[in-house]
Amino acid sequence: MKTILLIGIGAGNPAQLTVEAIDALNAADVFFVVDKGARTSDLIRLREEICARFITAPRYRVASIPDPKRDRAPADYLAAVETWHHERAVAYETAITDELKDGETGAFLVWGDPALYDSTIRILDQVLARGVVAFRYRVIPGISAVQALAAAHRIPLNSIGGAVHVTTGRRLAEAVPTEADTIVVMLDDGQGLAGFPRDEFDIYWGAYLGTADEVLIAGPASDVVEDILRLRRDRRAAKGWIMDIFLLRRHEIP
Repeated sequence: MKTILLIGIGAGNPAQLTVEAIDALNAADVFFVVDKGARTSDLIRLREEICARFITAPRYRVASIPDPKRDRAPADYLAAVETWHHERAVAYETAITDELKDGETGAFLVWGDPALYDSTIRILDQVLARGVVAFRYRVIPGISAVQALAAAHRIPLNSIGGAVHVTTGRRLAEAVPTEADTIVVMLDDGQGLAGFPRDEFDIYWGAYLGTADEVLIAGPASDVVEDILRLRRDRRAAKGWIMDIFLLRRHEIP
């Protein structure tokens, strides 16, 4: 039987890997790397750095999986994601079939935590449901960007007895009317950041968390959001990509 490990590698700092994750790295025969092109080559280099740093007896090989192109401005968002996931499932299926021998262990190094706004678990379930290749898989949790953001700003994630709402930039408008004292926003293309009612919240923003490029801004949203948007545009243009996250907390919440 083939085995797949989904290893959460944290938000960008290799030192955030857990002991369980390091043990899992050392159990892998094949590392599957999803290639998204030159624009995100930094993310592949970080994975290579993690392997070089923590694998004590290198015997592994690397299998590249070309990432299917995704429609970034679809008329039907859910349908577009479903199509993209199906295409990924076919690509993963081919790689696992061709690159992993029976009895071997393959691994995907997943940014942050595999259970929070990552598609790999769903895609592997699709691969299994197709019935072409059999394997078992295990999930190793990692430090999420949510945890890394709170730590970087030295704030508790929740207010005292308060609720935390985690959502995407696309759905931020739906979260604002809720009773949550804290709203954490992931996967935002900038539209959510630009569009919420700034006079109601303080904001804690971070990009490239845990890396040498980390940037942080915090303050009343009405005072700092324009600075964040400007810095976000500049860093994205200079680097070719950006991974950021922000936390909104209603004013005067302890």
